[in-house]
Amino acid sequence: MARTLRLSDEVERTVATLAAAEDISQNELISRAVQDYAAKRSSVRDALLAEIVAEDAAILDRLA
Repeated sequence: MARTLRLSDEVERTVATLAAAEDISQNELISRAVQDYAAKRSSVRDALLAEIVAEDAAILDRLA
């Protein structure tokens, strides 16, 4: 699917520089960045939920 992104000049330069350094297209760089962001966000969420469950295990057991 085609999509248009409006990037600041600074971000556009960064994308171009990183894509050239990695020898990949700017589109591929942005796709990877979005996938990496989503994966990291899921990992952080899962870790926070595990921490909450561990900290509140007694309360959760009483509510069950």
